[in-house]
Amino acid sequence: MDNYYSLLGIANDASPQDIKRAFRERAKRLHPDLAPEMRTGGGEAMRKLLNAYEVLSDRDRRMDYDQALNRFVKSGAFDYRSYLTEDPDDPERQAKLVFFDLLHLDEEEALAVWRSQGGLDFGMEKYLDREDWMDCTFILAEELEKRGCYYEAFMLLAGLVREERRQPYFNHFMTDIENSLKDLVRNRLRRAVDNETWVSCMEILLELGFSPKDEARWLRSMAEALVKIGKLRSAEEVFREALQRDPALPNVVQLRRKLNVYG
Repeated sequence: MDNYYSLLGIANDASPQDIKRAFRERAKRLHPDLAPEMRTGGGEAMRKLLNAYEVLSDRDRRMDYDQALNRFVKSGAFDYRSYLTEDPDDPERQAKLVFFDLLHLDEEEALAVWRSQGGLDFGMEKYLDREDWMDCTFILAEELEKRGCYYEAFMLLAGLVREERRQPYFNHFMTDIENSLKDLVRNRLRRAVDNETWVSCMEILLELGFSPKDEARWLRSMAEALVKIGKLRSAEEVFREALQRDPALPNVVQLRRKLNVYG
């Protein structure tokens, strides 16, 4: 357990002014313009320093931290999970708790915490390092899929693909994630959602930059769902887009007849 007081070089009873002053002084030492030797290794140190400042400058978070620190000092050990569970209203702790439980194979607890924080509406990317968030999201998606929660798994995997397109992290492993997403869509998602939701899912996929043949199949499937909803004009437009991407698109005879699209 990091001792935030030691990181800032202050006493345990330091005032808010002392905390702010110490943070500013230490931050200056880590600034790459003032300390060129920190240009390659200062990022992690600054992250820890900032985390210490954020906790100690917040009265309630400081009280919680002090209690945890006292237990650590007295016992010589620290139960990190107990520390994370002490404040269910702290989204940062809860995000870290989800990741902690997933890494320690306590998947049911992780899912329970995730759902208690809003599930898909829980923006864990705001509280975890980017790499931890991406790893956590992938494991979470796997566990949701195992339990038949296909829509939630789809949304998490699609979000990962979008983020990877923006800034690579998984690199070569990304092929496996993309295949997992496509397999989920092809074999399980359709029967788990209604037609309107399916159309929305296809729209999400089409934004992610897959191959023209993949996009053609998804557009065909979207057109079929639009037909069932009764939106024939939209279905015709979508179907024509599918044929533009792949003129040899299979399994389209019935759809052509319904929409009178033969060009």
